[in-house]
Amino acid sequence: MVLPGTAFPEEDSTQRFWRTLRQVPNSALTAVPAGVLIAVGGAEDKLGRRTVLRRFLALAGGARARIVVVPTASALGSEVFDLYFSIFRTLGAAEVVELRPRSRADADTPGGWEALDRATGVYLTGGNQLKLSGIVTGTRFHAGLRSAYARGAVIGGTSAGASALSEHMVAFGTGGATPKQRMSQLAAGLGLLPGTVIDQHFDQRNRYGRLISLVAQSPGLLGIGIDEDTGAVVHGGRVLEVVGRGAVFLVDGSAAVSNAYEALRTAPLMVSGVVLHTLPAGARFDLRTRRLIDADQVPSDTEASPEPGQVAADGRSARTLAARIAAEGADDTTPRRNQRRRARRHLGDSDGPDHGNPGDEKEQR
Repeated sequence: MVLPGTAFPEEDSTQRFWRTLRQVPNSALTAVPAGVLIAVGGAEDKLGRRTVLRRFLALAGGARARIVVVPTASALGSEVFDLYFSIFRTLGAAEVVELRPRSRADADTPGGWEALDRATGVYLTGGNQLKLSGIVTGTRFHAGLRSAYARGAVIGGTSAGASALSEHMVAFGTGGATPKQRMSQLAAGLGLLPGTVIDQHFDQRNRYGRLISLVAQSPGLLGIGIDEDTGAVVHGGRVLEVVGRGAVFLVDGSAAVSNAYEALRTAPLMVSGVVLHTLPAGARFDLRTRRLIDADQVPSDTEASPEPGQVAADGRSARTLAARIAAEGADDTTPRRNQRRRARRHLGDSDGPDHGNPGDEKEQR
């Protein structure tokens, strides 16, 4: 009880934010709002300040963190886990283990996933998101992942792992600034962030057109495009905060008008009334109201970035592996085209044009 004339104690920004959030009906939030999600646009810094990875680890418990790395999406071998193990242990994690189901039968095996029950953080690596979702969705492993998130674990995904976090997942598509019909295709994701579709390597691979085209075809979805070395940290399924070097690009088509229902084949789409938001590091956004949040209305648990550290004794091999991981994915046809050009130059056949393979531009994940 407060007596008349008694002043209320001053409320700081963190208290004010969470008091406001508690006043929102549960039905207004997503179906799984307990934990924290970190969708990373790929190519996160692994050798320098590692801002995004430090934030993931801090939210997962810092020195008490028990991290599960899931490299199922990757086509690379054990070196993927080895690098993340070295990073997270160097940053101070108490425990780092690997879980890598390689088939649906494997992912649906009873038992064997106890590490998910103990994890304070789960990190899905890059690679091919359709491979990841095809192996995991609807299995016991998927159920364990959702259970970990529901009890408050931090679920992070980079590149393909980021796209897989949403309920509707970009399966593959082509790059380009102009939205076109059949530019991309959706598949079922892990369903941890309903009502959204997430794209990654966004600016670096020019994926503006395909995200706008997806929102034009499904205007109820909020499009989220994430640059490399950038993370979209989603608290409670509602508040998105940006960390890292680049920006997060949001496409709100709730009031859009489009001809997507009648456009033919690969024709450019008419899309009008889309609201775009470009959010750099530090910006906060309410996914429910689809509005920017003032910086002083949300809690800030960002740690100061320490000086860069060495990940492995062999710095050159670590840099090479980090580059291979960043470029991984069946979507990126550029390395294959460059390899063909180098091979032709080596054979003295550099005069002709590079027509590539007919299917080169079809599958960009």
